[in-house]
Amino acid sequence: MAADAQLNATTRTEFGKGASRRLRRDGATPAVLYGHGTDPVHLALPAQETFLALRTVNALLEISVEGEKKPVLALVKQVQRNPIRPVIEHIDLLLVKAGEKVQVDVPLVVVGEAERGSLLNQDLQSLTVMAPAIDIPTEFEVSVEGLEIGAQILVSDVVLPEGVEAMIEGDTLIVSVNAPVVEAEADEAAEGEEAAEAGDAEGDDSEE
Repeated sequence: MAADAQLNATTRTEFGKGASRRLRRDGATPAVLYGHGTDPVHLALPAQETFLALRTVNALLEISVEGEKKPVLALVKQVQRNPIRPVIEHIDLLLVKAGEKVQVDVPLVVVGEAERGSLLNQDLQSLTVMAPAIDIPTEFEVSVEGLEIGAQILVSDVVLPEGVEAMIEGDTLIVSVNAPVVEAEADEAAEGEEAAEAGDAEGDDSEE
């Protein structure tokens, strides 16, 4: 599988908040590249191209570092985003090689329609797996098509691609199909709450 994006990078020699602000003002994103026992390399990446590349979950980047003969492959591990503006503050990159596996969280996407009137409860939003660094799945589909009330989907029910292994116990619940709360039950719950409130009020009066 090809990288999700090819980026050209320069090395950084200035650090700190002030240097990072100047870098972002000049249209670059500060990043650090580490892994395989090498010393961390501080990089400046093109901001716009990097922003677009990070729309892919677990993006694999091919980075050509100024002064280096060969590009390197890196997996995006952590992204610090500005809480207000659409700006990436900093990126942590993990150096990877073809043939190795990495641990990543892959989104779980529920598809299909379960029994009419039922309620779905999704306990797990992503699945932690070991996957080939150069072939990480973008998502896993979890189909509830035709499932009846009471049905459950566990981690062991997810069909994983060859070479991908779940790092969560197989009996972990992902999705359950539940019966709706009927109006009678809701009314009973409301009456119970009202009775409890009335009891508290009487208790307060007796204390006076």
